[in-house]
Amino acid sequence: MMSNKTLTHLAIGGMLMLVAACMPKSLVQVDRKENRAVPAHFNQDTDSTNTAKVSWKTYFTDSYLVALIDTALHHNQELNITLQEIEITQNEIMARKGEYLPFVKLGGGLGVEKVSRYTSQGASDANSEIRPGVETPEVLPDMFAGAMAHWEIDIWHKLRNARKVAVANYLATIEGKNFLVTNLVSEIARSYYELMALDNQLALIKKNVDILNNALVIIRQEKQAAKVTELAVRRFEAEVFKTQSLQFEIQQKIVETENRINFLVGRFPTHVERSSSQFNELTPTKIYAGLPAQLIENRPDIRQATLKLEAAKLDISIAKANFYPSLGLSAGLGFRSYNPLYLVSIPQALVSSLAGDIAGPLINKNALIATYKNANAKQIQAIYDFERTVLNACIEVTNQLSNIDNLDKNYAMKNNQVQALNKSTDISLKLFTSARADYMEVLLTQRDVLEARMELIETRMRQMNALVNTYRALGGGWN
Repeated sequence: MMSNKTLTHLAIGGMLMLVAACMPKSLVQVDRKENRAVPAHFNQDTDSTNTAKVSWKTYFTDSYLVALIDTALHHNQELNITLQEIEITQNEIMARKGEYLPFVKLGGGLGVEKVSRYTSQGASDANSEIRPGVETPEVLPDMFAGAMAHWEIDIWHKLRNARKVAVANYLATIEGKNFLVTNLVSEIARSYYELMALDNQLALIKKNVDILNNALVIIRQEKQAAKVTELAVRRFEAEVFKTQSLQFEIQQKIVETENRINFLVGRFPTHVERSSSQFNELTPTKIYAGLPAQLIENRPDIRQATLKLEAAKLDISIAKANFYPSLGLSAGLGFRSYNPLYLVSIPQALVSSLAGDIAGPLINKNALIATYKNANAKQIQAIYDFERTVLNACIEVTNQLSNIDNLDKNYAMKNNQVQALNKSTDISLKLFTSARADYMEVLLTQRDVLEARMELIETRMRQMNALVNTYRALGGGWN
Protein backbone atom coordinates (compact mmCIF):
# COMPACT_ATOMS: atom_id res chain seq x y z
CA MET A 1 0.00 0.00 0.00
CA MET A 2 1.12 3.57 -0.75
CA SER A 3 1.69 5.95 2.10
CA ASN A 4 -0.26 9.20 2.62
CA LYS A 5 2.87 11.17 1.61
CA THR A 6 3.08 9.31 -1.69
CA LEU A 7 -0.61 9.94 -2.37
CA THR A 8 -0.14 13.65 -1.67
CA HIS A 9 2.78 13.86 -4.09
CA LEU A 10 0.75 12.08 -6.75
CA ALA A 11 -2.18 14.46 -6.24
CA ILE A 12 0.05 17.52 -6.55
CA GLY A 13 1.74 16.06 -9.61
CA GLY A 14 -1.61 15.33 -11.20
CA MET A 15 -2.77 18.86 -10.53
CA LEU A 16 0.38 20.30 -12.14
CA MET A 17 -0.11 18.08 -15.17
CA LEU A 18 -3.70 19.27 -15.42
CA VAL A 19 -2.59 22.90 -15.27
CA ALA A 20 0.06 22.27 -17.94
CA ALA A 21 -2.51 20.57 -20.14
CA CYS A 22 -4.87 23.53 -19.77
CA MET A 23 -2.28 26.15 -20.66
CA PRO A 24 -2.76 27.82 -24.08
CA LYS A 25 -0.44 26.58 -26.79
CA SER A 26 1.57 28.93 -29.02
CA LEU A 27 -0.11 32.05 -27.66
CA VAL A 28 2.05 35.01 -26.77
CA GLN A 29 0.63 37.84 -24.73
CA VAL A 30 1.08 41.21 -26.39
CA ASP A 31 3.51 43.21 -24.32
CA ARG A 32 3.73 46.50 -26.18
CA LYS A 33 4.09 49.64 -24.16
CA GLU A 34 1.77 52.45 -25.21
CA ASN A 35 3.38 55.39 -26.98
CA ARG A 36 3.35 58.36 -24.62
CA ALA A 37 5.94 60.36 -26.53
CA VAL A 38 4.55 63.83 -27.21
CA PRO A 39 6.27 67.02 -28.40
CA ALA A 40 8.18 68.91 -25.74
CA HIS A 41 6.27 72.15 -26.32
CA PHE A 42 3.84 74.02 -28.56
CA ASN A 43 5.33 76.55 -30.97
CA GLN A 44 8.63 76.84 -29.07
CA ASP A 45 6.78 78.02 -25.94
CA THR A 46 8.13 76.34 -22.78
CA ASP A 47 5.79 78.07 -20.31
CA SER A 48 3.86 75.46 -18.28
CA THR A 49 1.01 77.86 -17.40
CA ASN A 50 -2.16 76.21 -18.70
CA THR A 51 -5.50 77.89 -19.37
CA ALA A 52 -7.25 74.51 -19.09
CA LYS A 53 -6.85 74.69 -15.32
CA VAL A 54 -9.18 77.70 -15.22
CA SER A 55 -12.81 76.92 -14.37
CA TRP A 56 -15.34 77.71 -17.08
CA LYS A 57 -17.12 80.05 -14.66
CA THR A 58 -13.95 82.13 -14.55
CA TYR A 59 -12.97 81.71 -18.20
CA PHE A 60 -16.33 83.02 -19.48
CA THR A 61 -17.20 86.42 -18.07
CA ASP A 62 -20.58 86.98 -19.75
CA SER A 63 -23.27 86.42 -17.11
CA TYR A 64 -25.86 85.29 -19.68
CA LEU A 65 -23.46 82.71 -21.10
CA VAL A 66 -22.54 81.44 -17.64
CA ALA A 67 -26.23 81.02 -16.79
CA LEU A 68 -26.84 79.05 -20.00
CA ILE A 69 -23.95 76.69 -19.32
CA ASP A 70 -25.02 76.16 -15.72
CA THR A 71 -28.56 75.31 -16.83
CA ALA A 72 -27.29 72.89 -19.48
CA LEU A 73 -25.17 71.01 -16.95
CA HIS A 74 -28.36 70.24 -15.02
CA HIS A 75 -30.91 69.69 -17.78
CA ASN A 76 -29.09 68.51 -20.92
CA GLN A 77 -30.64 65.14 -21.83
CA GLU A 78 -27.50 63.59 -23.30
CA LEU A 79 -25.54 64.46 -20.17
CA ASN A 80 -28.22 62.97 -17.93
CA ILE A 81 -28.21 59.80 -20.04
CA THR A 82 -24.46 59.56 -19.50
CA LEU A 83 -24.96 59.95 -15.75
CA GLN A 84 -27.19 56.88 -15.83
CA GLU A 85 -24.46 55.01 -17.71
CA ILE A 86 -22.15 55.84 -14.81
CA GLU A 87 -24.73 54.40 -12.41
CA ILE A 88 -24.90 51.21 -14.48
CA THR A 89 -21.12 50.74 -14.52
CA GLN A 90 -20.99 51.38 -10.78
CA ASN A 91 -23.52 48.60 -10.23
CA GLU A 92 -21.33 46.36 -12.42
CA ILE A 93 -18.54 46.76 -9.86
CA MET A 94 -20.86 45.49 -7.14
CA ALA A 95 -21.83 42.51 -9.28
CA ARG A 96 -18.20 41.60 -10.05
CA LYS A 97 -17.24 41.90 -6.40
CA GLY A 98 -19.97 39.45 -5.43
CA GLU A 99 -18.68 36.79 -7.82
CA TYR A 100 -15.59 35.99 -5.78
CA LEU A 101 -17.52 35.80 -2.48
CA PRO A 102 -19.37 32.65 -1.31
CA PHE A 103 -22.93 32.16 -2.61
CA VAL A 104 -25.33 30.94 0.09
CA LYS A 105 -28.91 29.88 -0.65
CA LEU A 106 -31.76 28.88 1.62
CA GLY A 107 -34.31 26.48 0.27
CA GLY A 108 -36.16 23.25 0.52
CA GLY A 109 -37.62 20.44 -1.51
CA LEU A 110 -40.35 17.83 -1.53
CA GLY A 111 -40.54 14.57 -3.46
CA VAL A 112 -41.90 11.04 -3.53
CA GLU A 113 -39.94 7.90 -4.36
CA LYS A 114 -40.79 4.20 -4.76
CA VAL A 115 -37.81 1.95 -5.29
CA SER A 116 -37.85 -1.55 -6.75
CA ARG A 117 -38.02 -4.45 -4.30
CA TYR A 118 -35.31 -6.19 -6.30
CA THR A 119 -32.67 -3.53 -5.79
CA SER A 120 -30.21 -3.27 -2.97
CA GLN A 121 -32.03 -0.21 -1.56
CA GLY A 122 -35.46 -1.88 -1.93
CA ALA A 123 -34.28 -5.08 -0.25
CA SER A 124 -32.69 -3.11 2.54
CA ASP A 125 -35.84 -1.03 3.10
CA ALA A 126 -37.99 -4.20 3.20
CA ASN A 127 -35.88 -5.71 5.95
CA SER A 128 -35.57 -2.58 8.07
CA GLU A 129 -37.79 -0.76 10.49
CA ILE A 130 -37.93 3.01 10.77
CA ARG A 131 -38.96 2.65 14.38
CA PRO A 132 -39.56 -0.45 16.48
CA GLY A 133 -42.73 -2.09 15.25
CA VAL A 134 -43.12 0.24 12.27
CA GLU A 135 -42.37 -1.17 8.82
CA THR A 136 -40.89 0.98 6.09
CA PRO A 137 -43.64 2.05 3.66
CA GLU A 138 -43.18 1.19 -0.01
CA VAL A 139 -43.67 4.81 -1.10
CA LEU A 140 -41.50 7.22 0.81
CA PRO A 141 -41.87 11.01 0.72
CA ASP A 142 -38.65 12.99 0.81
CA MET A 143 -38.51 16.48 2.37
CA PHE A 144 -35.53 18.77 2.77
CA ALA A 145 -34.97 22.22 4.25
CA GLY A 146 -31.63 23.91 4.78
CA ALA A 147 -28.82 26.05 3.43
CA MET A 148 -26.53 25.38 0.46
CA ALA A 149 -23.29 27.22 -0.28
CA HIS A 150 -20.90 27.36 -3.20
CA TRP A 151 -17.61 29.22 -3.44
CA GLU A 152 -15.23 29.37 -6.37
CA ILE A 153 -11.76 29.92 -4.98
CA ASP A 154 -10.19 32.73 -7.01
CA ILE A 155 -6.72 31.17 -7.06
CA TRP A 156 -5.79 32.78 -10.41
CA HIS A 157 -7.30 36.19 -9.57
CA LYS A 158 -9.63 35.86 -12.54
CA LEU A 159 -12.64 37.16 -10.62
CA ARG A 160 -10.69 39.92 -8.89
CA ASN A 161 -9.29 41.09 -12.22
CA ALA A 162 -12.84 41.14 -13.60
CA ARG A 163 -13.74 43.52 -10.79
CA LYS A 164 -10.73 45.68 -11.65
CA VAL A 165 -11.94 45.79 -15.26
CA ALA A 166 -15.35 46.94 -14.02
CA VAL A 167 -13.68 49.65 -11.94
CA ALA A 168 -11.62 50.82 -14.93
CA ASN A 169 -14.74 50.92 -17.10
CA TYR A 170 -16.54 52.88 -14.40
CA LEU A 171 -13.76 55.46 -14.25
CA ALA A 172 -13.65 55.56 -18.07
CA THR A 173 -17.37 56.32 -18.10
CA ILE A 174 -16.78 59.22 -15.72
CA GLU A 175 -14.07 60.56 -18.03
CA GLY A 176 -16.48 60.14 -20.93
CA LYS A 177 -18.96 62.28 -19.02
CA ASN A 178 -16.26 64.89 -18.40
CA PHE A 179 -15.43 64.95 -22.12
CA LEU A 180 -19.12 65.41 -22.87
CA VAL A 181 -19.22 68.35 -20.43
CA THR A 182 -16.20 69.90 -22.17
CA ASN A 183 -17.88 69.63 -25.56
CA LEU A 184 -21.21 70.84 -24.19
CA VAL A 185 -19.65 73.95 -22.63
CA SER A 186 -17.75 74.79 -25.81
CA GLU A 187 -20.75 74.19 -28.09
CA ILE A 188 -22.97 76.49 -26.04
CA ALA A 189 -20.27 79.17 -26.00
CA ARG A 190 -19.75 78.94 -29.77
CA SER A 191 -23.49 79.16 -30.43
CA TYR A 192 -23.80 82.09 -28.03
CA TYR A 193 -21.08 84.09 -29.80
CA GLU A 194 -22.62 83.20 -33.16
CA LEU A 195 -25.97 84.51 -31.91
CA MET A 196 -24.36 87.77 -30.82
CA ALA A 197 -22.68 88.13 -34.21
CA LEU A 198 -25.96 87.51 -36.03
CA ASP A 199 -27.66 90.21 -33.96
CA ASN A 200 -24.96 92.67 -34.93
CA GLN A 201 -25.13 91.67 -38.58
CA LEU A 202 -28.91 92.15 -38.51
CA ALA A 203 -28.52 95.62 -37.00
CA LEU A 204 -25.91 96.46 -39.65
CA ILE A 205 -28.20 95.32 -42.47
CA LYS A 206 -31.07 97.42 -41.14
CA LYS A 207 -28.79 100.42 -40.92
CA ASN A 208 -27.55 99.81 -44.43
CA VAL A 209 -31.14 99.60 -45.73
CA ASP A 210 -31.76 103.06 -44.26
CA ILE A 211 -28.61 104.38 -45.95
CA LEU A 212 -29.65 102.88 -49.28
CA ASN A 213 -33.16 104.29 -48.95
CA ASN A 214 -31.70 107.77 -48.33
CA ALA A 215 -29.45 107.31 -51.37
CA LEU A 216 -32.49 106.20 -53.36
CA VAL A 217 -34.27 109.44 -52.46
CA ILE A 218 -31.28 111.39 -53.77
CA ILE A 219 -31.20 109.32 -56.96
CA ARG A 220 -34.89 110.00 -57.59
CA GLN A 221 -34.34 113.71 -57.07
CA GLU A 222 -31.44 113.54 -59.51
CA LYS A 223 -33.70 111.78 -62.03
CA GLN A 224 -36.32 114.50 -61.71
CA ALA A 225 -33.57 117.01 -62.41
CA ALA A 226 -32.64 114.91 -65.45
CA LYS A 227 -29.15 114.24 -64.10
CA VAL A 228 -29.58 110.43 -64.10
CA THR A 229 -31.79 108.00 -65.95
CA GLU A 230 -34.46 105.56 -64.81
CA LEU A 231 -31.78 102.86 -64.89
CA ALA A 232 -30.03 104.38 -61.86
CA VAL A 233 -33.27 104.44 -59.90
CA ARG A 234 -34.02 100.79 -60.69
CA ARG A 235 -30.50 99.65 -59.82
CA PHE A 236 -30.72 101.34 -56.40
CA GLU A 237 -34.19 99.86 -55.79
CA ALA A 238 -32.83 96.39 -56.61
CA GLU A 239 -29.96 96.88 -54.17
CA VAL A 240 -32.45 97.85 -51.45
CA PHE A 241 -34.50 94.71 -52.09
CA LYS A 242 -31.37 92.55 -52.10
CA THR A 243 -30.23 93.93 -48.76
CA GLN A 244 -33.71 93.50 -47.26
CA SER A 245 -33.70 89.84 -48.34
CA LEU A 246 -30.46 89.36 -46.39
CA GLN A 247 -32.28 90.66 -43.36
CA PHE A 248 -34.76 87.77 -43.44
CA GLU A 249 -31.97 85.22 -43.93
CA ILE A 250 -30.23 86.54 -40.83
CA GLN A 251 -33.49 86.46 -38.85
CA GLN A 252 -33.95 82.77 -39.74
CA LYS A 253 -30.39 82.00 -38.66
CA ILE A 254 -31.07 83.75 -35.35
CA VAL A 255 -34.12 81.56 -34.74
CA GLU A 256 -32.18 78.38 -35.53
CA THR A 257 -29.21 79.38 -33.38
CA GLU A 258 -31.47 80.25 -30.45
CA ASN A 259 -33.19 76.87 -30.70
CA ARG A 260 -29.84 75.09 -30.96
CA ILE A 261 -28.93 76.66 -27.63
CA ASN A 262 -32.37 75.79 -26.21
CA PHE A 263 -31.84 72.15 -27.23
CA LEU A 264 -28.44 72.03 -25.53
CA VAL A 265 -29.89 73.65 -22.42
CA GLY A 266 -32.75 71.12 -22.41
CA ARG A 267 -35.72 73.42 -22.80
CA PHE A 268 -38.39 74.21 -25.37
CA PRO A 269 -37.97 77.12 -27.82
CA THR A 270 -37.79 80.46 -26.07
CA HIS A 271 -35.90 83.73 -26.30
CA VAL A 272 -32.23 83.48 -25.35
CA GLU A 273 -30.99 86.37 -23.26
CA ARG A 274 -27.69 87.81 -24.50
CA SER A 275 -25.61 90.97 -24.43
CA SER A 276 -25.23 91.50 -28.18
CA SER A 277 -24.63 95.24 -27.78
CA GLN A 278 -21.26 94.42 -26.21
CA PHE A 279 -20.13 92.18 -29.05
CA ASN A 280 -17.90 94.79 -30.69
CA GLU A 281 -16.23 95.40 -27.33
CA LEU A 282 -15.16 91.75 -26.96
CA THR A 283 -11.41 91.33 -27.01
CA PRO A 284 -9.70 87.94 -27.32
CA THR A 285 -7.99 86.98 -24.09
CA LYS A 286 -4.50 85.56 -23.80
CA ILE A 287 -4.35 81.76 -24.09
CA TYR A 288 -1.69 79.82 -22.18
CA ALA A 289 -1.28 76.46 -23.89
CA GLY A 290 1.15 74.97 -21.37
CA LEU A 291 3.06 71.84 -22.39
CA PRO A 292 1.82 68.95 -24.56
CA ALA A 293 2.49 66.47 -21.77
CA GLN A 294 -0.19 68.22 -19.70
CA LEU A 295 -2.83 67.07 -22.20
CA ILE A 296 -2.60 63.55 -20.77
CA GLU A 297 -3.73 64.94 -17.44
CA ASN A 298 -6.19 67.59 -18.65
CA ARG A 299 -8.01 65.98 -21.57
CA PRO A 300 -10.82 63.65 -20.41
CA ASP A 301 -10.76 61.70 -23.69
CA ILE A 302 -7.07 60.86 -23.18
CA ARG A 303 -7.73 59.84 -19.57
CA GLN A 304 -10.61 57.68 -20.81
CA ALA A 305 -8.39 56.02 -23.43
CA THR A 306 -5.79 55.33 -20.72
CA LEU A 307 -8.36 53.59 -18.52
CA LYS A 308 -9.64 51.53 -21.43
CA LEU A 309 -6.07 50.45 -22.13
CA GLU A 310 -5.69 49.31 -18.51
CA ALA A 311 -8.95 47.36 -18.78
CA ALA A 312 -7.75 45.71 -22.01
CA LYS A 313 -4.57 44.51 -20.27
CA LEU A 314 -6.62 42.99 -17.45
CA ASP A 315 -8.92 41.30 -19.97
CA ILE A 316 -5.91 39.41 -21.28
CA SER A 317 -5.09 38.05 -17.82
CA ILE A 318 -8.74 37.02 -17.39
CA ALA A 319 -8.77 35.25 -20.76
CA LYS A 320 -5.51 33.51 -19.87
CA ALA A 321 -6.86 32.38 -16.50
CA ASN A 322 -9.73 30.60 -18.27
CA PHE A 323 -7.21 27.94 -19.36
CA TYR A 324 -6.34 27.11 -15.75
CA PRO A 325 -8.42 24.70 -13.67
CA SER A 326 -10.99 26.26 -11.37
CA LEU A 327 -11.36 25.20 -7.76
CA GLY A 328 -14.78 25.17 -6.16
CA LEU A 329 -16.15 24.31 -2.73
CA SER A 330 -19.72 23.20 -2.07
CA ALA A 331 -21.38 22.70 1.29
CA GLY A 332 -24.84 21.99 2.61
CA LEU A 333 -26.51 21.89 6.01
CA GLY A 334 -30.16 21.11 6.72
CA PHE A 335 -32.81 18.66 7.71
CA ARG A 336 -34.14 15.73 5.70
CA SER A 337 -36.90 13.28 6.45
CA TYR A 338 -39.79 11.35 4.93
CA ASN A 339 -42.14 12.84 7.54
CA PRO A 340 -42.35 16.58 8.37
CA LEU A 341 -42.78 15.71 12.06
CA TYR A 342 -39.29 14.21 12.08
CA LEU A 343 -37.55 17.24 10.50
CA VAL A 344 -36.86 18.71 13.91
CA SER A 345 -35.38 15.49 15.24
CA ILE A 346 -31.75 16.21 15.95
CA PRO A 347 -29.34 14.68 15.14
CA GLN A 348 -31.29 11.96 13.31
CA ALA A 349 -32.76 14.31 10.62
CA LEU A 350 -29.66 16.47 10.29
CA VAL A 351 -27.77 16.22 6.98
CA SER A 352 -24.54 17.96 5.98
CA SER A 353 -22.13 17.84 3.07
CA LEU A 354 -18.80 19.30 2.05
CA ALA A 355 -17.15 18.75 -1.31
CA GLY A 356 -14.45 20.29 -3.41
CA ASP A 357 -13.94 20.07 -7.14
CA ILE A 358 -11.22 21.08 -9.53
CA ALA A 359 -11.67 21.07 -13.28
CA GLY A 360 -10.09 22.66 -16.30
CA PRO A 361 -10.41 22.53 -20.07
CA LEU A 362 -8.47 19.73 -21.73
CA ILE A 363 -9.91 18.99 -25.18
CA ASN A 364 -11.59 21.37 -27.64
CA LYS A 365 -10.41 24.69 -26.24
CA ASN A 366 -11.18 26.61 -29.41
CA ALA A 367 -13.61 28.98 -27.73
CA LEU A 368 -11.10 29.84 -25.00
CA ILE A 369 -8.28 30.27 -27.53
CA ALA A 370 -10.47 32.58 -29.61
CA THR A 371 -11.36 34.62 -26.52
CA TYR A 372 -7.68 34.92 -25.61
CA LYS A 373 -6.70 36.02 -29.11
CA ASN A 374 -9.52 38.55 -29.16
CA ALA A 375 -8.31 39.97 -25.86
CA ASN A 376 -4.84 40.44 -27.35
CA ALA A 377 -6.30 42.09 -30.46
CA LYS A 378 -8.46 44.40 -28.34
CA GLN A 379 -5.40 45.42 -26.33
CA ILE A 380 -3.65 46.44 -29.55
CA GLN A 381 -6.78 48.37 -30.53
CA ALA A 382 -6.72 50.15 -27.17
CA ILE A 383 -3.06 51.08 -27.69
CA TYR A 384 -3.76 52.53 -31.12
CA ASP A 385 -6.82 54.35 -29.78
CA PHE A 386 -4.71 55.90 -27.02
CA GLU A 387 -2.04 57.00 -29.49
CA ARG A 388 -4.66 58.39 -31.88
CA THR A 389 -6.35 60.34 -29.08
CA VAL A 390 -3.08 61.91 -27.94
CA LEU A 391 -2.11 62.71 -31.53
CA ASN A 392 -5.49 64.28 -32.23
CA ALA A 393 -5.27 66.40 -29.07
CA CYS A 394 -1.83 67.76 -29.98
CA ILE A 395 -2.94 68.56 -33.53
CA GLU A 396 -6.12 70.27 -32.31
CA VAL A 397 -4.19 72.54 -29.95
CA THR A 398 -1.56 73.37 -32.59
CA ASN A 399 -4.23 74.19 -35.17
CA GLN A 400 -6.18 76.42 -32.82
CA LEU A 401 -3.09 78.31 -31.63
CA SER A 402 -2.20 79.01 -35.26
CA ASN A 403 -5.83 79.95 -35.95
CA ILE A 404 -5.82 82.51 -33.12
CA ASP A 405 -2.66 84.14 -34.44
CA ASN A 406 -3.88 84.31 -38.04
CA LEU A 407 -7.34 85.56 -37.06
CA ASP A 408 -5.75 88.41 -35.08
CA LYS A 409 -3.90 89.49 -38.20
CA ASN A 410 -6.97 88.93 -40.35
CA TYR A 411 -9.13 91.10 -38.08
CA ALA A 412 -6.59 93.93 -38.21
CA MET A 413 -6.60 93.88 -42.02
CA LYS A 414 -10.41 93.68 -42.17
CA ASN A 415 -10.69 96.61 -39.79
CA ASN A 416 -8.36 98.67 -42.00
CA GLN A 417 -10.47 97.74 -45.00
CA VAL A 418 -13.67 98.88 -43.27
CA GLN A 419 -12.07 102.20 -42.27
CA ALA A 420 -10.94 102.83 -45.84
CA LEU A 421 -14.36 101.93 -47.27
CA ASN A 422 -16.15 104.18 -44.76
CA LYS A 423 -14.14 107.11 -46.06
CA SER A 424 -14.74 106.10 -49.67
CA THR A 425 -18.50 106.04 -49.02
CA ASP A 426 -18.54 109.66 -47.90
CA ILE A 427 -16.32 110.63 -50.83
CA SER A 428 -18.48 108.82 -53.40
CA LEU A 429 -21.66 110.53 -52.16
CA LYS A 430 -20.04 113.96 -52.31
CA LEU A 431 -18.68 113.31 -55.78
CA PHE A 432 -22.06 112.06 -56.94
CA THR A 433 -23.95 115.09 -55.64
CA SER A 434 -21.41 117.33 -57.35
CA ALA A 435 -21.81 115.35 -60.59
CA ARG A 436 -18.22 114.19 -60.51
CA ALA A 437 -19.06 110.47 -60.09
CA ASP A 438 -21.85 108.28 -61.45
CA TYR A 439 -24.38 106.28 -59.46
CA MET A 440 -22.55 102.97 -59.97
CA GLU A 441 -19.59 104.17 -57.92
CA VAL A 442 -21.92 105.01 -55.05
CA LEU A 443 -23.74 101.70 -55.40
CA LEU A 444 -20.62 99.56 -55.52
CA THR A 445 -19.04 101.43 -52.64
CA GLN A 446 -22.13 100.86 -50.46
CA ARG A 447 -22.11 97.18 -51.39
CA ASP A 448 -18.41 96.83 -50.58
CA VAL A 449 -18.66 98.52 -47.20
CA LEU A 450 -21.61 96.31 -46.20
CA GLU A 451 -19.73 93.15 -47.13
CA ALA A 452 -16.59 94.33 -45.33
CA ARG A 453 -18.49 95.14 -42.14
CA MET A 454 -20.30 91.81 -42.24
CA GLU A 455 -16.97 90.02 -42.67
CA LEU A 456 -15.48 92.04 -39.81
CA ILE A 457 -18.27 90.86 -37.48
CA GLU A 458 -17.82 87.28 -38.67
CA THR A 459 -14.06 87.48 -38.10
CA ARG A 460 -14.65 88.65 -34.52
CA MET A 461 -17.02 85.71 -34.02
CA ARG A 462 -14.38 83.33 -35.40
CA GLN A 463 -11.85 84.83 -33.00
CA MET A 464 -14.09 84.16 -30.01
CA ASN A 465 -14.85 80.66 -31.26
CA ALA A 466 -11.13 80.01 -31.69
CA LEU A 467 -10.63 80.88 -28.02
CA VAL A 468 -13.44 78.49 -27.07
CA ASN A 469 -12.03 75.72 -29.28
CA THR A 470 -8.53 76.16 -27.84
CA TYR A 471 -9.91 76.02 -24.30
CA ARG A 472 -11.71 72.77 -25.18
CA ALA A 473 -8.66 71.34 -27.00
CA LEU A 474 -6.48 71.98 -23.94
CA GLY A 475 -8.94 70.00 -21.79
CA GLY A 476 -10.73 72.87 -20.09
CA GLY A 477 -14.40 73.15 -19.19
CA TRP A 478 -15.06 69.93 -17.24
CA ASN A 479 -13.48 70.67 -13.85
